[in-house]
Amino acid sequence: MSLEEETFRAYTQAQGSNYAVGRPGYSPKLYEIIIGHHTSTGGQLDTVIDVGCGTGQASLDLATYFTHTIGLDPSEGMISAARASAKSANFPIRFEVSDAEALGVDLKPPIADVSVDLLTAATAAHWFDMARFWTSAARVLKPGGTVALWARTGMAVDPIRTLNGVAVKAVVDEIFTNELQTFSKLGSKLTRDLYVDLPLPWTLNPPVEGFDQGSFFRKEWNKYRDGRNNNDLGTGTIVTTEEFENLIGTNSTVTRWREAHPDKVGTEEDIGRKMRKRIESLLHEAGVEPDEEVLTGQVAIVLLMVKKDVA
Repeated sequence: MSLEEETFRAYTQAQGSNYAVGRPGYSPKLYEIIIGHHTSTGGQLDTVIDVGCGTGQASLDLATYFTHTIGLDPSEGMISAARASAKSANFPIRFEVSDAEALGVDLKPPIADVSVDLLTAATAAHWFDMARFWTSAARVLKPGGTVALWARTGMAVDPIRTLNGVAVKAVVDEIFTNELQTFSKLGSKLTRDLYVDLPLPWTLNPPVEGFDQGSFFRKEWNKYRDGRNNNDLGTGTIVTTEEFENLIGTNSTVTRWREAHPDKVGTEEDIGRKMRKRIESLLHEAGVEPDEEVLTGQVAIVLLMVKKDVA
């Protein structure tokens, strides 16, 4: 499956830096779950490769567990932003331009075969050509190594915990349906659906050999975005309307809308600003004072893990 996603690939360093500001990182608890499962099933902590690493948020967090950390992304702009963010890190980390399908075979020196303990992708696998990715993953992973793919959905406004929340949610849904839907791609749907249709090695035709289907692990958090099972993974969040506007700006659908409407970017007609202003108007109707506008939101998270065959 190839989704031919070019939106983030074309990011400049400035866009990458803005993305890092708008997109929050992941909970330390999520990394504890990933590392715990990896090591409890025989995985080692020498080398991790974070694929589709973007600005390196997950790579930097993973680096605290591993001797060697490499972040790969096809975007020069994203990698430039990642390298800038890594300058203050107290541990060695390498960021290189390479896509998920090549997995570093195009680098000098290349990522060596059978050299990687953990291969990760944080809210990125839905843009991969999964047949080629799994083939390359089987090449670089050590026997007993692990692939960990996780995704976080976009923030859904919580209609119960947000003042005037039903109306606020309706406005967001309306704008996404009427103005942004035509800019959405399959990758966005895969994320919203929590990777239920993401191709796995044994579901491809032909299957990719070398992975232990019996080791497959799947876990979901806050699946229905209703806050009933919120936890320390950060699936429930409170943001200002400015933070919400910045978060919306990291959405690939919004990025494509802006590419189609360059004259509106940064103006009051920008889709993110338009959404923010309508939300603020509804909050003011509910008695919220200016500069005190906040939203309660819900995200869902899915984690998939699978081991490479030991022999």
